[in-house]
Amino acid sequence: MADRFLFGTVGSPLSTPQKPGGTPGGILRLRELKLDTLEMAWVQSVRVSAETCATIKATATAAKLALSVHAPYYINLNAQTKELWHAGRDRLLAAARAGYKAGATDIIFHPGSYMKDEPAAANKIAVQRLTEVAAQLKDEGVDAILRPETMGKSAMLGTLEETIAWSREIEGVLPCIDFAHLHARAGDGSFNSYQEFSAALKLVKDGLGKRGWQALHIHLSGIEYGPKGEKKHLPLKEADLKYKELFRALVDAKASGRILCESPLMEEDALVMQKAYRQWLKRKSNE
Repeated sequence: MADRFLFGTVGSPLSTPQKPGGTPGGILRLRELKLDTLEMAWVQSVRVSAETCATIKATATAAKLALSVHAPYYINLNAQTKELWHAGRDRLLAAARAGYKAGATDIIFHPGSYMKDEPAAANKIAVQRLTEVAAQLKDEGVDAILRPETMGKSAMLGTLEETIAWSREIEGVLPCIDFAHLHARAGDGSFNSYQEFSAALKLVKDGLGKRGWQALHIHLSGIEYGPKGEKKHLPLKEADLKYKELFRALVDAKASGRILCESPLMEEDALVMQKAYRQWLKRKSNE
């Protein structure tokens, strides 16, 4: 049974050599490790030339490695002033434009926070603004999927249900599902079982159908959390996330897509994940 998921890292691997270094070096290192996807971590700003984008795209194409981009953190679909929203919007547009030139198919971003608004009010503003961004990129011929990420704190926009709803309403939008964030969000240790993972996957399948189901984009790592949710990412072996149960749920559901490791031990844990996933896949094929 062939793999349904590609595994890789958010950011170039820690073991990327200095030469050629950068994203091209990261791509080549992932290929050496027999990992298949990279999410370029442009989380502070987008400072990449057209020439560099072309080099990244050519390197990834030759290596047969799938690319996505993590846009800058400073984006809030519910920003309270036009000036703040326009600044965030421009960061998201810049990440999408440059990412597309570099060969990325998906643009991941943090959707922001509720601020002092009720979730329903914040969602109304978020949908309007995300619709405008998606429409502008389509008009420009930027063929990349915008992926709002599920977030790990209850004060943040980005429940699984919200990201599914936005994706249903807006063309060119699909979720980035961070299972560590969803585990941390409630702060009580919940969302950490085969049953809960399977129920979440059913929400995605029922809400988005084939469009979302066969192109899942998943973030995964260990995570430390408290009553208010996420504190920091952890190596898998230092955390309580039952990632093997997640892989069991993904295999049983016949889902497919990409799984990007955000552990501090990024490529090491990405390989652990890949091995665990393949074990469940093999077990399923032998049933």
